[in-house]
Amino acid sequence: MSEATLPRIALIGNPNSGKTALFNLLTGSRQKVANYTGVTVERKEGRMHGAAGRNYAVLDLPGAYSLTPASLEEAIARDVCRGFYPGEAAPDLLVCVVDATNLRLHLRLVLELKSLGRPMLVALNQMDAASRRGIEIDVAALSRELGLPVVETIAVQGDGAKELVTKVDALFANGELEHIRASPAPQDLHTEARRVIDASVTMPRRTARVDDALDRWLLHPVFGLLTLAVVMFLMFQAVYAWATPLMDAIEAGTAWLGGVVEGAMADGPLRSLLIDGIIAGLGGVVVFLPQILILFIFILILEESGYLPRAAFLLDHTMSAAGLSGRSFIPLLSSFACAVPGIMATRSIQDPRDRLATILVAPLMTCSARLPVYALLIGAFIPSRKVWGGLELQGLVLFALYMAGIGSALLVSWVMKRWRRDRGEHALMLELPSYRLPHWRDLVIGLYERAMIFLKRVGGIILAMTVLLWFLLSFPAAPADATMPAIDYSFAGRIGHAMTAIFAPLGFNWQICIALIPAMAAREVVVSSLATVYALSAANDDAASQALLPLVQQDWSVATALSLLVWFIYAPQCLSTLATIKRETGSWRQTAFATVYLFALAYGASFITYQVAVALGAG
Repeated sequence: MSEATLPRIALIGNPNSGKTALFNLLTGSRQKVANYTGVTVERKEGRMHGAAGRNYAVLDLPGAYSLTPASLEEAIARDVCRGFYPGEAAPDLLVCVVDATNLRLHLRLVLELKSLGRPMLVALNQMDAASRRGIEIDVAALSRELGLPVVETIAVQGDGAKELVTKVDALFANGELEHIRASPAPQDLHTEARRVIDASVTMPRRTARVDDALDRWLLHPVFGLLTLAVVMFLMFQAVYAWATPLMDAIEAGTAWLGGVVEGAMADGPLRSLLIDGIIAGLGGVVVFLPQILILFIFILILEESGYLPRAAFLLDHTMSAAGLSGRSFIPLLSSFACAVPGIMATRSIQDPRDRLATILVAPLMTCSARLPVYALLIGAFIPSRKVWGGLELQGLVLFALYMAGIGSALLVSWVMKRWRRDRGEHALMLELPSYRLPHWRDLVIGLYERAMIFLKRVGGIILAMTVLLWFLLSFPAAPADATMPAIDYSFAGRIGHAMTAIFAPLGFNWQICIALIPAMAAREVVVSSLATVYALSAANDDAASQALLPLVQQDWSVATALSLLVWFIYAPQCLSTLATIKRETGSWRQTAFATVYLFALAYGASFITYQVAVALGAG
């Protein structure tokens, strides 16, 4: 059967119902799974293998509370279900995924979907959690009251979708789809949902005792904020405290590999490309992978546990004062990984003003691509010592850089709010999911995917930029009567010296100026670019073999390092981020505004930092 003729199954349901976890289980995909609203902001497709060799195309749709869309993600889900999605046929079967612990909310969408008149069944997910809470569901009675097939699933168990696959196979094999077309939905969805629950569900209490106990502390206006601050602080401390041994091992491996290549090859352009370009450049970036993964393990745990919506609730008042809303917190936190998915996650923000403001300040969040730059400069210029009773000084500086980005985002959004006519406050409507222990499989998948994304960038964009930069730094060769180092006569050397006229007031030398150019493709290229520049500009082979960190310590002042750190808090040096802003806003004007204001902030803040540092004797 061809791809175009595969039976199509669409997974639809409320946000946080477990659709994506079920999709991963059915298709073997590795889509991101998290315990908060808005993870799936686009429709995704995979393949499910049933019995007797039958295959299906499975769609994972964004979460929706209603078929009357209040956000872009709900509009996507509605259009796919109705068969109005551009260039795509209507699904042959709708599988509405509902949370067995929260049927009071989730059944309303089931009842509304009945009005579409399409074949559908209900996947009663998270049955294990419902059982632990003492919730008893009469599946037969629930199916009878809804007039639809109901199947139990547990998306976090390896065989948790077996019954669903068997049911789907039977429906398609026996031609039963036409017999399960839904009937028109009742006028009062709330009343009907209560009637169905009363007839089929025995629920000891509406919320779990452990949720209530934790929320008394974690949602407290004082203790809750203190807890959030401590969690974020510990996260950045761990980035340095736990990663050092792994980073040392990677550095040693890189140095060993460079020595092997140097001993095995004769001197010449190819050896220079391998050692000074590829090994020095890529090794200088890969060394920071442990720090990135440690940061992500914390973020994944917070996502999976159900804590993130609580943090959004706690911060709603503060963010509202700055022109955002608590719903902006999750896209902004996602931007710590990468601004691109963070900007896309703003589709779950219903208010257009809040969504645009969140998009424009998302690049100020410190994405993982900046972490290698921060780690290099902090390691070179901030001493590794304990302060204030055992806290890691380097971790404190990293925490301060992240807080500077967050504070700047709040300030920029506040200014935007003052300039716009609409200064009203918009109420936050957010579902708080039950707490749950993160599942090890989802954590492993999340870390694996993040590592692969990083390594693919190293092997793709960063490798290409490193080789290109090596070429620009190596050619043309110096003339016979040269009086300066050969690198000064290269294409890149000439470009870098020309750029110093603009960036000298910031304390940037020509080596930094060169590194800023390829960094527009990916910020972490700065590290590999600097490694290549300094390797090729070394006076002798011994100097060229040194790690980048001591070379930077020797060549830069503290004022220059601080200026470059501040530059990367604001600089719009990521073309993919700007392209995503254009796609999500549909406006070149907003994209140009983001580019200009970020560059102006970066230049102004770096200028002030450098000049003040020089005046204080750090130049």
